[in-house]
Amino acid sequence: MLIVSYDFTNDKTRAKFSKFLKKYGWRMQYSVFVIRNSPRVLRNIISEIDSRYKKLFENTDSIVIFPVCNGCKGKVIRYGCARHEIEDVVYF
Repeated sequence: MLIVSYDFTNDKTRAKFSKFLKKYGWRMQYSVFVIRNSPRVLRNIISEIDSRYKKLFENTDSIVIFPVCNGCKGKVIRYGCARHEIEDVVYF
């Protein structure tokens, strides 16, 4: 699992990056996404950041990628609606 946090000053850039991340995961908070990790997904995200978004950075803009190992995933403490993110949902 990856946690990707970002902050862009430019609204248009922020919206494009958010739309890009939606292809790989789901929104945890407004500027924080949870991404199912694989080496290929991480390479794709880094490649896209390097080729498209890095050149658009302004002084206060940032992207931070936090890898979460499998052992640590079970230690994450969740409250509120975040508790339900790991539950399987079955629709009939």
